[in-house]
Amino acid sequence: LGVIHRMGFDDYFLIVWDLCRYAGERGIWYNTRGSGAGSIVAYTLFVTLIDPLQHDLLFERFLNPGRISMPDIDLDFPDDRRAEMLDYAVQKYGQDKVAQIITFGTMGARAALRDVARVMDIPLPEVDRIAKLVPNIPGKPVTLAEALEQVPDLKAAYNSEAHLHELIDTATKMEGVVRNAGTHAAGVVISDQPLIEYLPLARPTSSAEDTPIKTITQFEMGILEKLKMLKVDFLGLATLTIMAKACALIRERHGVDYSLLNIPTDDPETFKFLGNGNTLGVFQLEGSGMTKWLVQMKPTSLEHVIAMVALFRPGPMEFIPDYIARMHGEGKAEYRHPALEPIFRDTFGIPIYQEQIMRAAVELAGYTGSESDDLRSAISKKKAKEIVKHHAKFVEGAVARGMSRETAEAIFTDWEEFARYGFNKSHAADYGFLAVQTGYLKLHYPAEYMTALLTVSKHETEKVALYVNDARQMGVEVLPPDVEKSEWNFVIEDNPALSGASEGSKAAGTAIRFGLGAIKNVGQASAELIVKARQKDCAFPNLDDFARRVDLRAVGKRALECLIKVGALDKFGPRAAMLEGLDQIVSVSASHFRAEQAGQMSLFGAHTGVVETIHLPLVPEADRREKLNWERELIGMYMSEHPLAAYMDEIRRIVTHFANTLGEANHEEKTRVAGMVSGIRPHQTKTGKMMAWVMLEDLTG
Repeated sequence: LGVIHRMGFDDYFLIVWDLCRYAGERGIWYNTRGSGAGSIVAYTLFVTLIDPLQHDLLFERFLNPGRISMPDIDLDFPDDRRAEMLDYAVQKYGQDKVAQIITFGTMGARAALRDVARVMDIPLPEVDRIAKLVPNIPGKPVTLAEALEQVPDLKAAYNSEAHLHELIDTATKMEGVVRNAGTHAAGVVISDQPLIEYLPLARPTSSAEDTPIKTITQFEMGILEKLKMLKVDFLGLATLTIMAKACALIRERHGVDYSLLNIPTDDPETFKFLGNGNTLGVFQLEGSGMTKWLVQMKPTSLEHVIAMVALFRPGPMEFIPDYIARMHGEGKAEYRHPALEPIFRDTFGIPIYQEQIMRAAVELAGYTGSESDDLRSAISKKKAKEIVKHHAKFVEGAVARGMSRETAEAIFTDWEEFARYGFNKSHAADYGFLAVQTGYLKLHYPAEYMTALLTVSKHETEKVALYVNDARQMGVEVLPPDVEKSEWNFVIEDNPALSGASEGSKAAGTAIRFGLGAIKNVGQASAELIVKARQKDCAFPNLDDFARRVDLRAVGKRALECLIKVGALDKFGPRAAMLEGLDQIVSVSASHFRAEQAGQMSLFGAHTGVVETIHLPLVPEADRREKLNWERELIGMYMSEHPLAAYMDEIRRIVTHFANTLGEANHEEKTRVAGMVSGIRPHQTKTGKMMAWVMLEDLTG
């Protein structure tokens, strides 16, 4: 508390506390990321929900008296309720005192070439050819000057054609120039006075996001920090949306009230579940690479998952096999000095967290907490001059405490290598917590968790297909869309007779009904018209009744066509006949609602006009393959059955891997897969040979 006050951060803490208090009172789940998890004050204020004492997070990284920037507390809110929190900030502190932060996009080499070529009227195919000669290396942009040195073809074009010479020279001058302004994804500035007293402001460059904050700063992040402006990050996290929805269903169906404070993180079954590779839809842990390592690791505690979150990044990833071997007693932890053992014992001698390096500097070389944070900053940000200074300081301090100079030198050299990859444990702990909690919900309440997961992912067809298959593998049947039973979102249906409910499954007798919102071209307004009409008078006995109770003009012909194609109206007749009679179906509905609006009703409530009846044409029904293709096109998967289902027994005997397990295969391991070709893209190579990319598909992906 003293450090917070002396550094002038009282306002910052009170504002962050106030935002968390408001969220808590309104049932808005929140989570804090960043080094804030290392603050005991943040924990006692319920700003962070992780006990820093229990997880050894208390180090002076968070509140270093020598630091000049604000502490780092990033606030996560459910992505569907982030706007509420922004609105509260505006209402609480004033529209003129709250603004989002501008960002600037600059021209890279390729963008500069294309923009200049457009002004010079150089034909598109020609500029494409030149732009593609510039290497495109993610994370390591190549300048035009470097490209001219590295790419002979580009150099030849530059020297041989005058207009290309001018293009490249001009584009070189344009590199790095600001091309467009945008809005920072999360950063919000909050001020004590109207912001125009401190900063130039601007209107947001895009109205794409419906936000209550109507201005952005003209200064970007770095300048705002130098001006000591108070910045809070409001982030939208879909995982919190999923967890909140799942826990609402659990409360409604089982009477158990879960929150981030009480979802268990020490359940042995959950660790076994994750160690068996059940990571789809689990925060931070899904993906073939992470899953492969978790299967090898077989975590048994939260600390193991936290370590994996920290290690699974470019750089430290190379230490994962060593960590797993030592964890299972197949490798030996080694320490350059006995004093290092208590600090690195939990990570089997491998420096993983920045906090470990900081603690070691304090205990081995007499650093203060704030000096250890300066060491962390120097190494992680590769400040060469600072590293040289700290190298000498650490060695002298360690020698003064009785360590040999040779050992001290070796330890510091190790740190320079490892700490470049070092992760903030406070951050990893926060991610690890959510990972284990989502794993717990998925294992113990699969129907509720998968329903929430599918609802939040409903507009991403590839994910929906993946999660539907995963739900079915856990014994939760996913039933096809049906205008009589589906809602806009995915919902749970209880029925002990469901064929997909496997005996003994945690979800036996439970199914998930496919949401109308996951069908392409079916908007929310169209879906809600159908749901509202159904709720008023229960089921639709036939197609005529459906057309008279739902205004199909408002639903739209395209949406209705898609509903028919995916089988949502199957109880009313064959799909091909309904598609052929689509105009008639909409016409009957339109006539009914026009008459109703005109008041053509008799004394006893019947229409006085002619009552039309739908007569579906007699046409051959679409074949099974065509119907499956419609489903695949509109919901991303084969809903009624997969074309390969009939061959699965034989396929299982033959293959070594399915699509979703290929990521677990070792490098250069021979594998055998079976599936059907769902896409082919021919391509001619530079040498004129023909090749193609083929998409092979099985039941898992």
